[in-house]
Amino acid sequence: MQSDQPNDMRFIDGGVTAPQGFTANGVLCGIKASRKTPDTALIFSEAPCTAAAVFTQNRVQAECVKLTKEHIASGFSQAVIANSGNANACTGDQGAKAARRMAFAAANALGIAADDVIVCSTGVIGRQLPVKKIEAKIDELKSGLSKKNHEKAREAIMTTDTQYKECAVQFTLGGKTVTIGAMCKGSGMIHINVGTMLGFITTDCAVSQAMLRKALFESACATYNCVSVDGDTSTNDTLAILANGMAGNAPIEREGGDYDIFYSALTALNTVMAKK
Repeated sequence: MQSDQPNDMRFIDGGVTAPQGFTANGVLCGIKASRKTPDTALIFSEAPCTAAAVFTQNRVQAECVKLTKEHIASGFSQAVIANSGNANACTGDQGAKAARRMAFAAANALGIAADDVIVCSTGVIGRQLPVKKIEAKIDELKSGLSKKNHEKAREAIMTTDTQYKECAVQFTLGGKTVTIGAMCKGSGMIHINVGTMLGFITTDCAVSQAMLRKALFESACATYNCVSVDGDTSTNDTLAILANGMAGNAPIEREGGDYDIFYSALTALNTVMAKK
């Protein structure tokens, strides 16, 4: 796959809220008593999105991973809710209910279907997620959605990371300005209580679900999947992308031409993110 950067591609500020139609926020819910910074993030698109994701290959998968696989099977999504401090992994039926409650809380606040919410968690494994604390702050999380609060969102997903990881690129596609933004977290899987890579990519590009899934999978193989700390895979690894089409470009529905330009820009962004 050709991955040369588009000639006019430039890196810009804004992370996941750089593309048109996306806002974000992060608040402190108190999931982990010692934490004093935001621990729950929300990303929202004002328009429905085509969506795709890749997940951990670990045989043991967190309840949020199982739920998000169900939700994203339709190829559409509109929001992401993600918490740190608790992985909601190895938590059984109670953990499954907690993941669904996160989705319902976000959906009710945003006025969308629960199936259109991607749910992710990161942190300590084997402890029940105090989902009531997230539900109690969901209105605050929603009301603070803005372009500038990508800064709070990027902080909310950090665990053992030493710095936030964020990037955005902008380029021309079919005469339209297209933007892709991202934030992620991830540190070495040195102990079962550490680990977990989460990545969220947003774009205002109009692209079919099939082409979006293909671009994400191939780009992830060429970037994130080239990084290893100790060979472990976590229970929660998730990389998701949402595309709302608000850039107004002709929808990408086949390989070649515009797809190659989009893929190249996505891979340029993912290359930077994988090295952060």
